Amino acid sequence: MSTKTDIEVIIGGKVFTLTGYESEEYMQRVATYLNNKYIEYNKVDSFKKQPAETQSILLQLNIADDFFKAKKQIAILEEELQAKEKELYDLKHELISSQIRLEGAEEQVRSLQQDLTENMKEIVRLETELGNK
Repeated sequence: MSTKTDIEVIIGGKVFTLTGYESEEYMQRVATYLNNKYIEYNKVDSFKKQPAETQSILLQLNIADDFFKAKKQIAILEEELQAKEKELYDLKHELISSQIRLEGAEEQVRSLQQDLTENMKEIVRLETELGNK
């Protein structure tokens, strides 16, 4: 089990102590994300005019929106990954089938070459026989 981490961060101009089992870097990234949301929204006059509770809910809604969009993007990427994995599987199967057909064709070529060699020997033998008569 990981060790518990305490870290002080600034969110919305206030100092908070975060405690958890995540790394300090991770907790700082989360705090930075939240702080950037505060900064982004505090640039909007209509947001600044809202009561603190409304501001908080609007920020929560925006963060939830970011979360669901990221989750949807993950689902899309997972579907694309599955499609690519299936395509790769199909291509590997096709490659194996092609290799098997190639091996069969090579064997057929060897057999035909052997037949050709035997037929040429037979032709030479027959020509020799005809020449001796």
